[in-house]
Amino acid sequence: MSRRKTERLLSLVVCLLSAGRYLTATQIREAVPGYPDSFDAFKRMFERDKDELRELGIPLETGTNSALDEEAGYRISRQAYVLPDIRLEPDEAAVLGLAARVWRRAELASAAEGALLKLRAAGIDAEETSQPGIEPRLQTGEAAFGPLWEAVRDRRPVTFGYRAAGRSAAQVRHLEPWGVVNRHGRWYVMGQDTDRQQERVFRLSRIDGPVTFTGRPGTVTVPPGADVREAVRDWDAEAPVQQAGLLQVRRGAGHGLRRHAVSAEPDVEPGWDRLQVRFSDSGWFSEQVASFGADVVVIEPPDLRDAVIRRLKGVLA
Repeated sequence: MSRRKTERLLSLVVCLLSAGRYLTATQIREAVPGYPDSFDAFKRMFERDKDELRELGIPLETGTNSALDEEAGYRISRQAYVLPDIRLEPDEAAVLGLAARVWRRAELASAAEGALLKLRAAGIDAEETSQPGIEPRLQTGEAAFGPLWEAVRDRRPVTFGYRAAGRSAAQVRHLEPWGVVNRHGRWYVMGQDTDRQQERVFRLSRIDGPVTFTGRPGTVTVPPGADVREAVRDWDAEAPVQQAGLLQVRRGAGHGLRRHAVSAEPDVEPGWDRLQVRFSDSGWFSEQVASFGADVVVIEPPDLRDAVIRRLKGVLA
């Protein structure tokens, strides 16, 4: 499914879920971004979208708000949409956490919020809803995460540049990936290094440049009994070295950084505070800092500041 179609379907779900009443096709066309200007083309696309939502199990209903309405409308009943309480085992929760990160990377907040604003402008009382998991924060996840996750899912070999600890230049690696996992806030990929013919673990924050597919889907075989999480745990057994950092944070922002700061005091610049922080991985911590956008400025160390700048430039590119 293309990103444009995903955005349109998400906006449609938010629109019909938040309206609280039946909306006509005309109202939907005006509220949901991504539909064509031609009404005939809209009708064909809307029919396909309705079928797709129903195939996904979303309870799309047809009806009218009163006996005086001449045109039928559409809605998604909140009672039918909301799932009952679900109890998850730890490994199931871990899988859902991984899926949630992939969903965040779609960065669909603007499209969904736009649908809500248009509904309110049309006089429809649209409630804020967290059902599709909309986030207003700037997302700057590891660039390698998306293609590596796809490679694991599709069983495809990849190649990438990797800057190992203590090395100034990146080396080309060829990998048959078996899994992507998170440990202590850092992301790793594990698989068979075909150059060295060994099982290897790579930290995503050290991957330099793009990840490229080098084979067809289904050409990677994961050995029976392979435990990616255990392999990463063994590889990352040593305690990380802590580094000190100094941040300038806009007052009233950066609460996630403030909670873990060593100290905080007013900055000489009005409206800003100065935070002393500790971190062990510049790649992972630069992602967290960059997610706050212009509300956080790195004063030192220089390598952390440079990493944040690279991430922000990557978002703008």
